[in-house]
Amino acid sequence: MQAQVTAIVQRDGDWWIGWIEEIPGANAQELTKEELLVSLREAANDILALHREAALREANGDFEEVSLAL
Repeated sequence: MQAQVTAIVQRDGDWWIGWIEEIPGANAQELTKEELLVSLREAANDILALHREAALREANGDFEEVSLAL
């Protein structure tokens, strides 16, 4: 099961702009809606990877990683 997020997308002149509600900083601007959706997925994955790396750096001592389905 994969978690789902909500992308807000809108036309702004010649551009498509968008952001992901649940992930601050995950935003993009592209010339087509299809390119925008690809860029938003990449931005979300990049931000989540950075958060994962930071969480692992902050873990002290003995810890366990547990997957949670949302």
